[in-house]
Amino acid sequence: MLIEQTPLAGVLVLTPKRFGDARGFFCETFSARSFAQNQLNFDFVQDNHSLSQAVGTIRGLHFQAPPHAQDKLVRCGRGRLWDVAVDIRKGSPTYGQWFGTELSFENGRQLLIPAGFAHGFITREPSTEIIYKCTDYYAPQSEGAIRWNDPDVAIDWALAEGVEPALSQKDAEAGRFADLDSPFIWDGGS
Repeated sequence: MLIEQTPLAGVLVLTPKRFGDARGFFCETFSARSFAQNQLNFDFVQDNHSLSQAVGTIRGLHFQAPPHAQDKLVRCGRGRLWDVAVDIRKGSPTYGQWFGTELSFENGRQLLIPAGFAHGFITREPSTEIIYKCTDYYAPQSEGAIRWNDPDVAIDWALAEGVEPALSQKDAEAGRFADLDSPFIWDGGS
């Protein structure tokens, strides 16, 4: 597995090795042993699978607050998406900064997003499937969100001029980053 650091401490791009032949390929998308060998100590308890039909569907920016904070391992099962993590750890030197990368069926890349980051994505192809592991169960009482187009975060979603994204009502009404009282505190490490 190839492990790439990002400008946001703790957020990693992981690319599992694919073994292919004329029939297709095989790869281990997650191995607890491989994670442990790389000092990636996560106890994933839930897998989620999301389908977005339309190109330009944005989901996020979401997080779950403690005690139900979630680390996530995100990959694309079909199609292509731009996946984004935003640092919301108070006191972090990268607080409010974001990192994005393309995840696709073709490239097989995954984004590891620790607790303390908001997460979102935009689809680049129709019928895009997102598959992700979480270290805690869904807890609606712990949900939080930041507006996808918040000017203080200024994510480049690469939307074509005049194109409006497909959003849920909840995402369209999410709060501003400036108003966020983040429940996460940077511990001085990753």
